[in-house]
Amino acid sequence: MFKLFTSSNFINKILISFLVVLAYNFIISVNLILSFLILFPLFGSFVIAWLPNEQKTLMKSLALIISGITFLFSLALWVNFNKSLSKFQFIETVHYWFPWDSNSSTYVLLGIDGISLFFVILTTLLIFICLLSSWDNIHIHLKEYLLTFLILESLLLGVFTILDLLMFYILFEATLIPMFIMILTWGSRERKIRAATMLFLYTLFGSVFMLAGIIYIYWTVGSTDYQIVVASAQFTAFEQRLLWLSFFLSFATKVPMLPVHIWLPEAHVEAPTAGSVILAGILLKLGSYGFLRFSLPLFPEANFYFTPLVYSIAVLGVIYTSLTAIRQTDFKRIIAYTSVAHMNIVMIGIYSFNLIGLGGSILQSISHGFVSSALFLIIGVVYDRFHTRLIKYYSGLVHIMPLYALIFLFFTMANIALPGTSSFVGEFLILAGSFKENTTVTFLGATGMILGGAYSLWLYNRVIYGNLKKDEGHLHLKYSYDINRREFYVFLPLIIGTILMGIYPKIFLDPLEASLLNLVFQLKN
Repeated sequence: MFKLFTSSNFINKILISFLVVLAYNFIISVNLILSFLILFPLFGSFVIAWLPNEQKTLMKSLALIISGITFLFSLALWVNFNKSLSKFQFIETVHYWFPWDSNSSTYVLLGIDGISLFFVILTTLLIFICLLSSWDNIHIHLKEYLLTFLILESLLLGVFTILDLLMFYILFEATLIPMFIMILTWGSRERKIRAATMLFLYTLFGSVFMLAGIIYIYWTVGSTDYQIVVASAQFTAFEQRLLWLSFFLSFATKVPMLPVHIWLPEAHVEAPTAGSVILAGILLKLGSYGFLRFSLPLFPEANFYFTPLVYSIAVLGVIYTSLTAIRQTDFKRIIAYTSVAHMNIVMIGIYSFNLIGLGGSILQSISHGFVSSALFLIIGVVYDRFHTRLIKYYSGLVHIMPLYALIFLFFTMANIALPGTSSFVGEFLILAGSFKENTTVTFLGATGMILGGAYSLWLYNRVIYGNLKKDEGHLHLKYSYDINRREFYVFLPLIIGTILMGIYPKIFLDPLEASLLNLVFQLKN
C-alpha cells in the first residue's frame, strides 16, 4: 500500500488532478469557460503537431487527455447552468482585428442557452469516444488524424456557442474541411473521392444561399450580431419568405431532408468508423440546431407559411428512407438511412411550434447522437475483425461474441424507441407535440417507428442469430473474439446516457424549458 501511494505514477496523477481543479476554478471565476472549450483542443493540436512521428503512444495519449479534459469542463456548463433564465449565459466578448486595418476592431459574442447546452456536451463526449475507439485502428498519418479531430472539435464548439450570423456561417462551413480530409485520407474504399466530393458540394451549394441571406440581413439591419438582429429586425412577409428559403436550403442539406440526402449514405460508407460517429452524432445536428437557433426566431411568419412544405418533406423522408433501409445489404447504409428517418422526425417536432414538440426534437437529436453513434461503433467492431460490412457474411455472432450481442441488442431496442430508452422519450414528445397541430402528420410520422422496428430487428436477427458461417470467402468467424476492455469503455458512456435520458428525462428537460418558452413566445407574438 505504501508503494502505491509513493509511486511516481500515482503522484503524477494527483498533481494533474490538482492542476485541473485549479484551472477549473480559475476559468469559472473569470468566466472564460467557452473560450477555453474552443481554444483548448486547438492548443492541443499545436502541441501534438510538434511531436515526433515516432511518439505514437504519446500523441494518442495526449489527444485523449485533451479531449477528456474538454468533456469534463463542458459538464461544468451543465452544473453551473441557471435553468430559470431564458437569456444566454456564460457570455464572453471576443475582440478581433482586421489584418489590413490594425486601427479597427470588432467583436463577437459567445454564449449558450438551454438549446445549445446539450449540443456542446454531446460534441465533447463524442470526440473523446472517437479518439478512444481509434486507439488501435489508425496506422497511417496518425498525427494528422488526431489533429483533424481536435481541430474539428474546436470548430463545432464554435458553431454551437457563437452569437453572430456571419461567424456562424464561417464556422459552419469550416467543419466541412476536416470531414472532407477524414473521408479522403482514411476512407475505406475506392469510392471515397466521390463520397468526399458529394459531401462537400451538396453542403456548400446549400450554404451559398444562406450567405446571400446573411449579407441581406446585414444590409438591412446593419449588424450580424444575433441578439441585435433578433431584437431589431422588421422584415416584410415577402422578405421573411425569401430569407427563410435561403436558410432552409442550407440547413435541410445538413439534416438531411429529401431530396438532398444522397450524400449521407455515400459519406457514411466511405468514412472511417470514427468519422461516421461524428457525421451522424454531431454534424447532422448542425441542421436541426440551425432551424432552432436562426430560422424559427428570425422569420416567424415565414415558418408558419412554409410549415406544410416542411411537414410534407419530413413525412416523405421518414417513410422513404425507412423503406430504403430495409433493402440495403451494407451495415453502414442501413444505419445511414435510419439516421435520415430519425432526423426527419426531429423536423416534425421542430415545426410543431409548441413546448412539447420542441423539447422532444432536442431530446431526440441528443438521443440520436447516442444511439446512432453506438450503432456505427458496433459496425466498427466487426469491421476491425473481418474487414467487411456486407451483411451476407455474418450469422450467429452470439455464439462467439455474447457481450457484443448484448450491447447490439440494447442499442437496437433504443433505435426503435423501446420505453426506458432515450429515443422513446424524444419520439413520444415529438408525436405528442405534433398531434396538437396536425394528426395526419403525426400518424404518418409514427409509421417510421413501425418501419424502424422492421429493419432494426431484421438486421439484428440476421447478424446475431443462426449458425456460424465458417470459411466463407475470407471470413473465419470461428476464430473471432468478443469485445475487449477498451471497446467496452467506448460503449459505456453511451449506454449510461441512453438509460439516464430514458428513465429520468427531467434533468435534460429542465434546462431547456425557459429557452424554449422564450422561443415559442417569439414565434407566436
